[in-house]
Amino acid sequence: MTPPPPASTAPPPDARERTTIKVEIAIVLLVTFGLSGMSSILSLVEDALQTAALSDQTVALNSSRSSFSLIDLLFQLLSILRLCAWGALGLYLLWRADLAPRAIGLARPRLKIGLGHGVGLAALIGLPGLALYLVGNALGFNLNVVPSALDDHWWRVPALILYALANSGAEEIIVVAYLISRLRRLGLSENASLLCSSLLRGSYHFYQGVGGGVGNFLMGLVFGRYWQRTGRLWPLLIAHALIDIVAFVGYALLREHLSWLP
Repeated sequence: MTPPPPASTAPPPDARERTTIKVEIAIVLLVTFGLSGMSSILSLVEDALQTAALSDQTVALNSSRSSFSLIDLLFQLLSILRLCAWGALGLYLLWRADLAPRAIGLARPRLKIGLGHGVGLAALIGLPGLALYLVGNALGFNLNVVPSALDDHWWRVPALILYALANSGAEEIIVVAYLISRLRRLGLSENASLLCSSLLRGSYHFYQGVGGGVGNFLMGLVFGRYWQRTGRLWPLLIAHALIDIVAFVGYALLREHLSWLP
């Protein structure tokens, strides 16, 4: 499968279409990860102003929302549903722009390629990412990240897996497929579109510290370029989901047994 054609191969958009695309991108980002990015940067500034060093502070990715198990579960499911809605919004807007799921790399998955490339990308990003986190934490650039702070309910592991799947779908559809495709239509080069996508991905991870933002920016460069070169989105979804599942579920299962975990 080849990637969607650059904007230069299609009739150039007129002034009205360009304005429509710019407004659409602004709205989508304000509703989804753009607003999260601004909030994340503000959170990092607040943390940096605290008397305690960043490495002495802790941030939890998945936290309990209620002391009542059923209500907590419903809160978690609502958060998962919101992520699914973000991904669906990206797919819908691309479909309206004549980019069906097949055109952005979501055709019927080829299991061997999807899993093979997905696992490879997960290893390529996950292992260096963990090393970067540990180095950043040792240098005082990162907060202590707690991948799961959910209470020990019967539904904890299934909920964390659903979070990983929904988060993967929302991020890769919006940040890679949607944003790069729409920037292409505006005439931005592949490198410029990739840079915008990667900066967005890095921005909403700054709540983890400088290392978290930089690490995810680098992840964005790798994931975005892979999509631009191959046109395949399934491997990105698989890789991202695997990274998150290992982090979320692994931490939840091991934190009671490893004293060095935050």
